[in-house]
Amino acid sequence: MSLNHKPLYTGGLVAAIACACLYLFLTLRQLHVMAGWCLVLALLCTALAVRGHPLLRGFSYTITILAAVCMALYYPRYFVHVGSFRLSSLTIPLLQLIMFGMGTELSLNDFSEVLQSPKKVVVGMVGHFTIMPFLGFGIAHLFHFPGEVAAGIILIGCSPSGLASNVMAYLAKANLALSVCITALSTLLAPVLTPLLMKLLGGTYIEVHFWAMLWDIAKIVLLPIAAGLLFNYFLYGRFPWLDKAMPFVSMAGIMFIIIIFIAAGRDHLLQVGALLLLAVLMHNAGGFFIGYWLSRLLGFAEKDCRTISIEIGMQNGGLASGLALNMGKMATVGLAPAIFSSMMNVTGSALASWWHHHLPEEHDHSPSNNNNHEQEPSAANPGGYNG
Repeated sequence: MSLNHKPLYTGGLVAAIACACLYLFLTLRQLHVMAGWCLVLALLCTALAVRGHPLLRGFSYTITILAAVCMALYYPRYFVHVGSFRLSSLTIPLLQLIMFGMGTELSLNDFSEVLQSPKKVVVGMVGHFTIMPFLGFGIAHLFHFPGEVAAGIILIGCSPSGLASNVMAYLAKANLALSVCITALSTLLAPVLTPLLMKLLGGTYIEVHFWAMLWDIAKIVLLPIAAGLLFNYFLYGRFPWLDKAMPFVSMAGIMFIIIIFIAAGRDHLLQVGALLLLAVLMHNAGGFFIGYWLSRLLGFAEKDCRTISIEIGMQNGGLASGLALNMGKMATVGLAPAIFSSMMNVTGSALASWWHHHLPEEHDHSPSNNNNHEQEPSAANPGGYNG
C-alpha cells in the first residue's frame, strides 16, 4: 500500500462504517428513501477502502457493482428514461463498443493455443455450451418460475463466456492464454449455438425466433469484433490511448447495463427475489464446480482446471441482456442475466482471490509459467482494475 494513499483508504473505511450505521438507523425508522443513499455510499466507501488491502483490492469493482444494483433497486425511476429518452436504447451500442474493444485486442496469434492444446480448448468449449445450458434448464424447471423469468435463466446459460473471465483467470494464476482462446471462440460460435440451444431448451417457456436471434448476436458480437480485428491489423499501435480507455469503457458499460435491467425488472425481482438469487447462485457455482472437477477427471494440469472452471461458470450477461431487450422482454427475460452478471463478479472474484493465494500444485518458476502469470489482462475485458 502506498503511504500517500493510506489515509484515503482508512478514511474510506471510517466513512463506510458511519454510512452503514446510518443506513441501519434510517431503515429501522422506515426512512427508506434516505436509507438507500446511505447504503450506496457505504458500499462505495467500502470499494475505496479495500483498494488499500493487497488481498481484497480485487473486490473493489465487485463492490461498486453491488452499489449500482442497490441504487437501481432503491431508485429505479432514475434509470428508466431521461425525459422522453429511454436509457435502455443505449444497451446495444454499449455492447457493440465493448465487443469492438475486444476485437482490437485480438489477433490470429491469440488462437495459436488451439493448435498447441486442442483437447483443452475443445473440453472448455463443449463444457461451456452443454453444462451451463442444461444446468440452467434444470434449475428453471426445479424452481417453477414464471415462463419468461425461467427463459432468462436458460438464456444466460446458453450465452458465450463472460467478458471478465480472462481477468479472473489472470488473478487465479490459471492459464490466461487458454482463457482468452475459449472466450474468443465461444463468442464467435455464439451466433449459431446460442439461438439453437435457446430454441431447444427455452422454446417451451417463450417463443424463440432462431434467425432473428442469430442476426441479433451477429450484429452485437461478430460485426464489432470483425471491425476490431481489422483495426488491430491495420492500425495496431497507432492509438495507445485506446488500450488504456477500453477497460474503463467496458467496466462502465457493463455496470450501466446491469443498472438498467435491474431497474426495469425491479417489481418482478421483488416478487421472486430470494428464489431467483438462489437459482442464479446455484447456476453460477454449479458451472465453476462441474467445470473444475470435469477437468480434474480428464487429468488436466491444475492451472488448466482453474481456467476451464472459470470459463464455464462465467457467462456474457451483457449479451444475454441485449437479446432480452431485442425480444421486448427486458423486465422479465432480462432479469436473470442482470443478476447473474452482478453475482458472477462476486463469486468469480472470491474464487480467483482464493486460488491466487494457493499456487497450482505443478507451479514452478520456469520462464513459460512466469510469462503466463505476469501478463496483464486484455484491455477488452472489464475488470482490468484488478491487475
